[in-house]
Amino acid sequence: MSAGLGATGPGHRERGLGGPPLPRPALLFCPADRPDRYAKALAAADLVVIDLEDAVRPAAKQAAREALLANPVDPERVVVRVNAVGTGEFESDLAALRGTAYRIVMLPKAEDASQLGPLARWQVIALCETPLGVLNAATLASAPGVAALMWGAEDLIASMNGRTSRHGDGRYRQVALHARSAVLLAASAYGKDAIDAVYIDIGNLNGLAAEAEDAASSGFALKACIHPSQVPVVRNAFRADEAQVAWARRVLEAVSEGGVASVDGQMIDGPLLRQAEHILASLA
Repeated sequence: MSAGLGATGPGHRERGLGGPPLPRPALLFCPADRPDRYAKALAAADLVVIDLEDAVRPAAKQAAREALLANPVDPERVVVRVNAVGTGEFESDLAALRGTAYRIVMLPKAEDASQLGPLARWQVIALCETPLGVLNAATLASAPGVAALMWGAEDLIASMNGRTSRHGDGRYRQVALHARSAVLLAASAYGKDAIDAVYIDIGNLNGLAAEAEDAASSGFALKACIHPSQVPVVRNAFRADEAQVAWARRVLEAVSEGGVASVDGQMIDGPLLRQAEHILASLA
């Protein structure tokens, strides 16, 4: 799906309040204290998160804010991840943001709609990466200023004193899968974009491809990346393959002829028609 696509596809539910759809499908994180990478990240990905939080060590936080101010880039395709509410850095991050043209903020460790008050002038991507954040995903998604929900596996597991979010073969553990589904369902229920978590095994592009394909097929609008090499893999996974496109075209052709339609032995009803429409919309 092309960056900045203004429509969510034929038959898609009406989008909830929270602004236009985000550029998609590949979101790439970039440390805020590395301004030399800002333009490179934007050239590589559809949407870039300039990160003031985890990617910046505590001693470099102020320098990162200064770099953010001194090196403006395209506000249409940039999100700024601030530090969490309640940290000593949060207010300083907001003070810096007020001096920029950026309009989308990612709020880490989002847990309650009351945290959104100071962010009223921005669209917010609520990052659900704690047990309370996952449990309150629907409350966060229903807030008018929220543009999207994202979930985070590693922070979630760490907050529960767990050891790892995945099995040895790369599959998510059940609690991580539950969180992933809960965030996707909450975002979808309120017409907001859902963003799938990062895939931290950078060298395993086959594993990333499988996970990204599952994200796209399940309804996620974007998948987060931590390295530019992951971007083309995510884009390819979100693009419907030839067999899916051919099926979708057969469905629309059969439906256009009127009456009850059957394609490849399947009775075509409303849900399958909408699935076909979403597949063809992904080619735009």
